[in-house]
Amino acid sequence: MFTYRRFDALTTNIPMSSISLFFLDIVKYSLSGICVFFIAYLVIRPYLDQQFKLRLLDIKKDSQGTLLPLRLQAYERLILLVERINPVNLLLRTNASGLTLAEYQHILKAEIRNEFQHNTTQQLYVSGSAWSTVSKIKEDTLVLINNAAQSLSPDAPAIELSKVILNHLSSLESNPYESATQVIRGDVQQMF
Repeated sequence: MFTYRRFDALTTNIPMSSISLFFLDIVKYSLSGICVFFIAYLVIRPYLDQQFKLRLLDIKKDSQGTLLPLRLQAYERLILLVERINPVNLLLRTNASGLTLAEYQHILKAEIRNEFQHNTTQQLYVSGSAWSTVSKIKEDTLVLINNAAQSLSPDAPAIELSKVILNHLSSLESNPYESATQVIRGDVQQMF
């Protein structure tokens, strides 16, 4: 018949040193396993880091391939915007015949604002300096039109407003619209 015996290290005849050896073996195997894991980690980590960097580079390369055409198109549209709000081109595009000074001033300002609003989303793809240059040139053009209108009598014909604006532009040392175009071109050249 089988009798149940309880194992108790204090009451058995197993020497204490064999229990100590058992725990020592457990510690040795555990430490060696931890050391192997740590060494494997140190060996594999640079490889994983390199793979991560390569993957990140591939993602950037793919996004550049997608974003580059959008950015170039945005810069093209900004140059077109600067050309369209240039008073020389703006005055040629709008017809002043038969209009009062106030009507023509309103048409010119509305045309500039419409052009600018049509291209507002381009700021997502261009640099801050390019966008601020275009914003400034728009504001300067509006101020130029307002100042030219204020220098004339309210009953002056609309063609007089065109003459005052063109005279003011010709008196400037440097063409601000060319300067804005150069800033935009400089940004595009920095991309390559």
